[in-house]
Amino acid sequence: MARTLSDNDHASHGGPARASATPLEGLRRAVIGAAEALAAKPVGAITLERPKRAQFGDYSTNAALLLAPGLGVPPREVAERLGAALADRLGPSLARFEVAGPGFLNLFVADSWLTGALEQALAAGEDFGAGGAEKPERILVEFVSVNPTGPMHVGHARNAAYGDALARMLELHGHRVEREFYVNDAGSQVRKFGQSIQALARGGSVPEDGYKGDYVLDLAARLANAATMDPGELGHAAVAIMVENIEESLGAFRVGRFHRWFFESALHEGDPSPVAHTLSILEQQGHTYTHEGALWLRTTDFGDDKDRVLVRSSGEHTYFASDIAYHQDKRERGFERQIDVWGADHHGYVPRMKAAYEALGGDPGELELLIMQLVHLVRSGERSQMSKRAGEFVTLEDLVGEIGLDAARWYLLARSHDTTVDLDVDLAREQSNENPVYYVQYAHARIASMLARAGAERVLAATAAVLDPAREPLHAAERALVEQLLAFPAELAEAVERRAPHRIAAYALELAQGFTAFYRDCRVVGAEPETVESLRIALCVASRSTIARCLALLGVDAPEHM
Repeated sequence: MARTLSDNDHASHGGPARASATPLEGLRRAVIGAAEALAAKPVGAITLERPKRAQFGDYSTNAALLLAPGLGVPPREVAERLGAALADRLGPSLARFEVAGPGFLNLFVADSWLTGALEQALAAGEDFGAGGAEKPERILVEFVSVNPTGPMHVGHARNAAYGDALARMLELHGHRVEREFYVNDAGSQVRKFGQSIQALARGGSVPEDGYKGDYVLDLAARLANAATMDPGELGHAAVAIMVENIEESLGAFRVGRFHRWFFESALHEGDPSPVAHTLSILEQQGHTYTHEGALWLRTTDFGDDKDRVLVRSSGEHTYFASDIAYHQDKRERGFERQIDVWGADHHGYVPRMKAAYEALGGDPGELELLIMQLVHLVRSGERSQMSKRAGEFVTLEDLVGEIGLDAARWYLLARSHDTTVDLDVDLAREQSNENPVYYVQYAHARIASMLARAGAERVLAATAAVLDPAREPLHAAERALVEQLLAFPAELAEAVERRAPHRIAAYALELAQGFTAFYRDCRVVGAEPETVESLRIALCVASRSTIARCLALLGVDAPEHM
């Protein structure tokens, strides 16, 4: 069976985010337009980036290096021409330009451009950076999907935090996203789970290859007639309880509600069942064959290292057959892209699943199989060892109880999903600037406190007066902070493209550091003249909003007080 959300439940997730123009897009279009005018044809791969050092300008482009070969002119000369053309296009918005190195063009934008860009960002509000997807897609993100034979531990928690953050990012970027949890409730493991519970219910010992732990003992006490039930039936009854517990744990971990809980057993129900339907498609397309009484799929035709068994000679379907049927079911539900978040032990499974997807007629590029790496808890410099079957593991609830929900979400997301995480429990508990999640949250709380001190009326007036031509030149810290804020849409787009929530965490930390430098160097409330105070208050409003948006994407709270 497949348990789904109602239409009202779906509405709580919202539709695709609305697109909004970003200030940097206009500058980038100006650079591209000037370059293509010089070349008299389209030019690809033009970049516009912030140099690491302020002395090299606000933005730098490689356009002249790309144009030079076609024009037959030295890159530095092309850069000079391009700079002059940009000065004509941008007028007073471009303070000056410089040619650097082999032909990079460094742009120094005017204060008026930065304050105007800040005003645009403030006017966009919650839509700033949203809806940037060039081609919005209907995407299914399937994640967590742990075997329902035990509680969620810290490894599962990483998959949960990652899949949830990725779905949030994709939605903000403009895609229509649905979330799904695949429940492995078929196969021998469920019966073995039932046998383990039954052994305890009868006062005996769990089988050597069974499931151990206090939770198994609790199930034995909770399930009536456990001692006399069929082990398979008992296993399914226990799985139903575990799924309820998992759903509750995920909700407490701020994981957005799943649109569907898809049960593996549903793939073997009906006439024809989804598995039989899928095998029939593969057979009709000539991709299966029988050998020694077993049914095989020619995955080698699609890049796999060997063919794979779909139905054993005993007539039993393999897990692979079920997985293929599941992905075919998702295709037939109309998803344009499938993203699966899998555990580290599934790495070798990727080529065969891609091969099967292509054999079904799907574009393998539309199936993304993301492999999560392991999580190790580190206490006093020592790694903790965990074993689910032996009952020795740290549950999600244990982790949250030890370091807090916000720290758990942050530390599980702050590293790329394809690298191992050594979660330093001692650091995660610290309330100091050494702890990045505390640092970012404290920056948000500091801004909230400062704006409260200024008063709601003053804040409203300040955000309506950013573009005052009479104000003094921008302080270096003000310029740097505006540029960091303007980078958010591109950072989000890059994080989505790379499926990399950790980039949002890194950006949030850099923004908090940029705000701290601004706060150190620039008085806000009480600054004179009033035009200076107004712009600095507006900067605080934009910084608070952007930090809060980053934390929300990560599922981390943005506190008003700390």
